[in-house]
Amino acid sequence: MSPQDAKAEYDDKGFVVLRGFLTGDRLARLQENIGRYIAEIVPRLPEGDAFYEDRARPETLKQLNRMQQDPFFAELKTDPLWKSTAENLLGESAFAQGAEWFNKPPGTEHPTPAHQDNFYFCFAPPRVLTMWLALDDVDAENGCLRYIPGSHLRGIRPHSRTKTLGFSQGISDYGPDDHAAEAAIFARPGDLLIHHGDTIHRADANRSSTRHRRSFAMVFQGESCQRDEAAFQRYLQSASAQHREMGVAK
Repeated sequence: MSPQDAKAEYDDKGFVVLRGFLTGDRLARLQENIGRYIAEIVPRLPEGDAFYEDRARPETLKQLNRMQQDPFFAELKTDPLWKSTAENLLGESAFAQGAEWFNKPPGTEHPTPAHQDNFYFCFAPPRVLTMWLALDDVDAENGCLRYIPGSHLRGIRPHSRTKTLGFSQGISDYGPDDHAAEAAIFARPGDLLIHHGDTIHRADANRSSTRHRRSFAMVFQGESCQRDEAAFQRYLQSASAQHREMGVAK
């Protein structure tokens, strides 16, 4: 897909899929460093930077935050391929906030609630996007992403507290019409899904008994973005309350 076509689709739908964004050595190097990070760094991380379905079972690791504390992932924030792709879609200079890793282990009980990333980010204007790179084959069985095309054009919907660790807020009035409008996106390792900060998306639980659904993500914000600090502090307070209720230190 040409940069012009990618931007046109992103502007229209609020998301775009770039097949084979990473391949060969570049994908292998990312996979290797994620493995290294999990083996060597994660055991020393505070609870707020590593979430598990069951902390007593390391194989249930489900989310890593602030991976840019590691030199390899810090360098990715300025990698020309990632940065130029984000800037083309945002239409202005941009920088990466950080790096994250997500996993739905086999038999995961919890779906990812429908949400809009910018409810968490609190940026205006909403020139912010998430770049979500598939690390496994992703389909309906193991919890593919589901977007509502065009939802980025209709503002932020009401959100309320959830019981899903790592996603403290979800859209409170998500209903049958929303489900009917969803576009389910299947992916292969190295495919990149990019969505606008206001695009509504969710994912089902992983119903597979054997397959993970792992991904690597970075958030890029345009230089014109300004954070609503009061709204952001309210979100942080709500997230901290959720963590305390669920026994996660912050």
